[in-house]
Amino acid sequence: MHSFTKLEQNIIDMIEEEQIKLGYHSETVRLYYPLSSLNRLINEQCTVSQMHSRLADFCRLTGDRLGNIEITSGGERFCFTLPPRAADYVHENMSHDGFLSRLIGVVSGHGSTLDDVLAVFRAYSDHIVVKQMQGEDFDYLIYFQDGVPNDYRYCFTFEGGHVIYHRYTAGDYQEFGFSE
Repeated sequence: MHSFTKLEQNIIDMIEEEQIKLGYHSETVRLYYPLSSLNRLINEQCTVSQMHSRLADFCRLTGDRLGNIEITSGGERFCFTLPPRAADYVHENMSHDGFLSRLIGVVSGHGSTLDDVLAVFRAYSDHIVVKQMQGEDFDYLIYFQDGVPNDYRYCFTFEGGHVIYHRYTAGDYQEFGFSE
C-alpha cells in the first residue's frame, strides 16, 4: 500500500487557498502537477504509466472524501479534475481562521509590510526562517523551520504597496533552482 497522505493534503491545501482567495463555490476544480512533484508527494519514482496506476489507487482511497476524481496526462503533466464534492469537503473541514486565512488577509490589503507578514508567521511559531533573496524573482523566502503548521516555502515580493506571494512544496522549491 502506498502513502498518499502528502498528495491528499496538497490537494486540500490548494483548494483551501483558492476558497480563501475567491470564496467557496460547489464547483469542479482542476489542479495540475508535473510528474516530478507527484513522485515527491507519494515518495516514489514512477514513470507516467506507473503514476497512472498509483493514482488509480489514490482515487479509490480518497473517493469517499474527494469524490470521483478524473486524472489525465499530457506527457509528464497530470490534470486532476476534482468534482464539486472535493470543494464541498474542503469547505466543510477547513479552518476558516487558520494561518493561511490570516496570511491572505494581510497580503490582500494595500500597504502591507514585511513586518505585517512576519507577525502572521510568528503568531504560529517561534521557529521561522526568513531569508532576503538576492537575484531571485522574489524578495523574501519565509517558512516554518520545523514544518509546523506547514512545510511550504513562501516567496514574497513587495512592490508598490502590494504583496505578492507564491507557495511551493519544499521539493518543488528546490527543483525550480531557488536557494535556501
